[in-house]
Amino acid sequence: MYLMKDITRDGAPVLRQTAAPVTFPLAAEDQQLAHDMMEYLVISQDEQQNEKYQLRPGVGLAAPQVGVGKAMAAVLVPGPEDEILFKEVLINPKIISHSVQDAALSEGEGCLSVDKDVPGYVVRHDRITIRYQNLAGETKKVRLKNYPAIVCQHEIDHLNGILFYDHIDKQQPFHMTPEGILID
Repeated sequence: MYLMKDITRDGAPVLRQTAAPVTFPLAAEDQQLAHDMMEYLVISQDEQQNEKYQLRPGVGLAAPQVGVGKAMAAVLVPGPEDEILFKEVLINPKIISHSVQDAALSEGEGCLSVDKDVPGYVVRHDRITIRYQNLAGETKKVRLKNYPAIVCQHEIDHLNGILFYDHIDKQQPFHMTPEGILID
């Protein structure tokens, strides 16, 4: 099980490198990596478990964030009333299409690998279509919008050596395009 001490912090070279593609069938170590990343998200979102293990809550965790330069990320996006909006381990994910409309989280973004608060809008696409492989190696395609789309873009960025604050306009951190939307 991953604890906060296992999360790679900003400044580590692996966070700025392009992750290597994952091959199939999955090696035992890759299966374990996928399991451990999703387990972190599940436990971090449970208030009692979170408190017990002193975890920062997360909705996504990419392999580079645990020091592994492989193209794999776990995503667990909760919704209202214990609903799950999106839960999947994305292997070799690619954004294959996106909306013209921009979106950003009104409170900005955070990251388990970035300990400091970086204020500003992280402008992303409101809707995306992703192609990826699941744990069985099957190619999947999913369309996402709003918060789940933002979370997946954040995680895919990790696989390309990009951190969320790279998207913040340094001159006008709270600038949003007129047609863009803010998500609460």
